[in-house]
Amino acid sequence: MNYDEAIDYLYTRLPMFQRMGAPAYKPGLDTSLSLARAFGNPHRHYPSIHVAGTNGKGSTAHTLAAILQSAGYKVGLYTSPHLVDFRERMRVDGVMISRERVVDFVERYKALGFDGAPSFFELTMVMAFEYFAAEHVDIAVIEVGLGGRLDSTNIISPDLCVITNI
Repeated sequence: MNYDEAIDYLYTRLPMFQRMGAPAYKPGLDTSLSLARAFGNPHRHYPSIHVAGTNGKGSTAHTLAAILQSAGYKVGLYTSPHLVDFRERMRVDGVMISRERVVDFVERYKALGFDGAPSFFELTMVMAFEYFAAEHVDIAVIEVGLGGRLDSTNIISPDLCVITNI
């Protein structure tokens, strides 16, 4: 599988809110928890900051990541959606995840034979969490998806939560 095939798989084979709207949203954390467990619960290997709210989540998350990085920490940043390149969603010290890592993750996911039917967001979130664990980040800044108590990102146990304007 090459990068274009991996991206095609993510965009066309998984339910995606931007494409389908409400039918792509699955309330509850069961699928996210099961998927994370299948990949060794990578979100438990580093501290995190959870950023929620209506306006300014992305700017706040990027600012926090930049502050922490300038203080000498190795920082993972997970945001969504992306503007140009899918890989913008997952960064370590400002550098996007490599195409090779995206392909590797998708191939390993497909080989799992996972029964949970995750959404696009759930799978890419776990991809980011695993990437951060593999890169041994000192801390990860995680932006919520749609928000609310059943948002997939709520599987993390953050050390700090930030709520922007609602």
